[in-house]
Amino acid sequence: MVGMANFGIPEINKILPHRFPMLLVDRILSCDPGKSAVALKNVTANEAFFEGHYPGFPLMPGVLIVEAMAQSGAVMLMSENPNADKVPVIGAIDNVRFRRMVVPGDQLIMSVELVWYKSGVGRIKGKAEVEGQLAAEMELTFKLVSRS
Repeated sequence: MVGMANFGIPEINKILPHRFPMLLVDRILSCDPGKSAVALKNVTANEAFFEGHYPGFPLMPGVLIVEAMAQSGAVMLMSENPNADKVPVIGAIDNVRFRRMVVPGDQLIMSVELVWYKSGVGRIKGKAEVEGQLAAEMELTFKLVSRS
């Protein structure tokens, strides 16, 4: 699976355990399993969270931007065969910064890279951009746990 690129929901559903309404990755633009990935989230006015965040001033919640980056990292990690039967669980989120609002009509591009991984625990760095502008960045510690 080295160098996987440009695949959509059917392939993402084979990798990630997330489903509507929590699936926040629409397309994988590139993926080097176990190393890095670039993913896309189309932010539409039809997103359920915009009903309450905020009426008349729709903003994508920061926690969901972080989750979209985490899911992009999960695709990178879960694409490797030894990890196929595992589920990624967030252990810590650090150095989160929000730089730009994300609104309906935006395309959120998430870039993630593996910083380190040992014995089922690791760390990724991620950033999310809209039109080349940094929207958010973070570092995340995760654990891969068995699905059973």
